[in-house]
Amino acid sequence: MEWSDVRIFLAVLRSGSYGEAARRLGVSHPTVGRRIKVLEDGAGQALFRRTSDGLVLTDAGDGIVAAAEAMEQSALSVERRLSGNHERLEGVLRIGCAEWFAGYVLAPVFMELANQHPAVVPEVIAGYRLSDLARRDVDVAFRLVPFTEPDIVQRRLMRMHYGLYGSSTTIERMTDDPASVGLIFMNEAQSHFPDVAWMRERFPKAHRTFSSTSRSVQAQMCLQGAGLAVLPRPLGDATAGLVRIDADGSPPGRDIWVGYHQDLKRMDRLRALIELADAMLATE
Repeated sequence: MEWSDVRIFLAVLRSGSYGEAARRLGVSHPTVGRRIKVLEDGAGQALFRRTSDGLVLTDAGDGIVAAAEAMEQSALSVERRLSGNHERLEGVLRIGCAEWFAGYVLAPVFMELANQHPAVVPEVIAGYRLSDLARRDVDVAFRLVPFTEPDIVQRRLMRMHYGLYGSSTTIERMTDDPASVGLIFMNEAQSHFPDVAWMRERFPKAHRTFSSTSRSVQAQMCLQGAGLAVLPRPLGDATAGLVRIDADGSPPGRDIWVGYHQDLKRMDRLRALIELADAMLATE
């Protein structure tokens, strides 16, 4: 197998489409399709199949991923040695996590990673949906629940503390008429979150005025006076104009878990990020 073809195979795998792989590699769309066909003709079977979500691996394609990534690491090692700096880490590192966690918790970690390894490019795939590490949607994921998928290396990273927040106008309204204050929640799919039960217990006469899967959107609506919101403290404390309220105890905290597929355990840039996250966050 030609490394140039394997490189294209990995780009298609990580991007999910020929067009995006071509853009990342700086080649034409037909070139990507032609080189994948060469690989498939040589293997005698398809490596990808089309779905409504893009290209996904067939069993045959999945069977060569580890070998392709090993070839990638070897090729990068050759490039580093030829450049006279075999210790230099480089490449894109895809990270899955909630938007607020990337912006208000991981941002200093990303900056320190850039200071130490400027050729590593973090690419954050932000959202509340759980990334599929087995399909390699991302290289590493940070989330609120442990990983249940097979072949995932995981550990508890830190404890995230939450607070109850409101704008100055909301706090005045709460003092005058607690029942008139609105509550800002996650949406129905996340109604089982412990902070939702905590708020309902403490404000039984209040009504829901807004819901969103985005904590950042909740923070902004809270700032606009839509109601009270339970927010991660790194987000709430950093949002100018929001006041953290002492409500006879703090909302329940949540553990943050970090995980990646075991096939990536030798990826140097992945290990560098996790080591920095441990050093900068694990004690909080």
